[in-house]
Amino acid sequence: MFLEQVSTDSILSAFIYVISAVSVILVLVGLGMVDAGLVRAGNVLHTWVQKFVTCFVGGLAAFLFGDAIWQWQFYSAFGTPHPLRQALSDWWLGSAIMAAPAITLDPKLVAGADTQQVFSVFFVTFAMATVALVHSGTAERIRSAPLYAMAFVIGLILCPFAAWLTWGPLSPLTNAGLHDFEGAVALYVFTGTWTLVTAWRMGPRAGVFAPDAEGLSPAPNSYASVATGALFVFMAIPLIALGSTWIMPGKGVFGITMAQTGIGVVIKNVFCALLGGGVSGAILAAWLREPVWVFFGPIAGAVMTGTIFDIAGSLESVAFGVLGPVLAVLVSRVLVRLRLDEPKVAPLAFGPGMCGSILGGVLHCGTATAGFPDLAAPYIVGHAQIGAWMQIEGVVAIMLLAAVPAWVICRVFEATSGLRISRDCEREGMDATYWGRRQE
Repeated sequence: MFLEQVSTDSILSAFIYVISAVSVILVLVGLGMVDAGLVRAGNVLHTWVQKFVTCFVGGLAAFLFGDAIWQWQFYSAFGTPHPLRQALSDWWLGSAIMAAPAITLDPKLVAGADTQQVFSVFFVTFAMATVALVHSGTAERIRSAPLYAMAFVIGLILCPFAAWLTWGPLSPLTNAGLHDFEGAVALYVFTGTWTLVTAWRMGPRAGVFAPDAEGLSPAPNSYASVATGALFVFMAIPLIALGSTWIMPGKGVFGITMAQTGIGVVIKNVFCALLGGGVSGAILAAWLREPVWVFFGPIAGAVMTGTIFDIAGSLESVAFGVLGPVLAVLVSRVLVRLRLDEPKVAPLAFGPGMCGSILGGVLHCGTATAGFPDLAAPYIVGHAQIGAWMQIEGVVAIMLLAAVPAWVICRVFEATSGLRISRDCEREGMDATYWGRRQE
């Protein structure tokens, strides 16, 4: 037995990741409530069904090999022979390490076993959030079969690969100078690109850009649901941010890229961004007479600041938060001009998500990042420097990683069973079509 695996420090570290992992579920609830409030009344039930099943499929797929693929970066840096093969062997869902109590695992072989096992769940919930956002950007139009196929492919391969490439202290792009504290590039840029491609292939909902011959049009059924969902997301974001830290008792607190930070710094910056975005969103909502920006404003502020929660200053976080909703509104207007019906995820991705990542690279150019304790060159802590060009490269890489498979899957279903729901389904409502439930 290895009692150091269940020391007070080890248990507290594991518990922090438990809180972060469970908090992502609050985001899933929030997204479900937002989507259910914004769809037509005859689509609410099926929207919830698709949200649940999408998360189940994507989460289970990610559980199989997701954490193992992410661990690949560590096995490579530590010089493990055949690093990908060994990481898959050690950390796939059915491995001996994943099944063993922490106290039975030698810390020389598996340091912080409880924390690593819990982190695999945090990684799974990250994948669930990814596919939940994909559903949010395609709700009311997409058939279930292509949606679930997308969730499976994203959870099994694409989400883990995006995280391996861009998120972590030893990921390939982090080692070149990319900095992304909360995975904003791997999450928002990925999902925004995916939903934009899918929205393009499906076409707009009836009545969005021009009057429909039968009078169909988008009709939010409950702003109360939207507001409540946004509050769930607001509540979860600070707790999720803790999961992107390395907490090393007696040594310090570091962001996911090993940039030095503190728990207080991270939480303070999160709230600065949320509140700045909230005020900015409220002003925009009043000016545009679009109440949805009151609820999306804080989220846009957090997305804008997510890459630098660990290294930003307080006023910088407020400024980023204020700017986030403005950029989201601008992108939403561009998408309308392009007649692309994706008003939720893509504006966050291509406004605050992309711009926040690049602007953060500009303002913090030269700040030390990447590496891991006890490793020598070229992986010594702080061996890389943040740079704007690497932020741009990271954004472009993730856009390509999402756009190509999204297009391929769309084309496959267009040529077979269909990507978009039928006109009859859109007219009658998804609840009536699939579940025999008509809105009273």
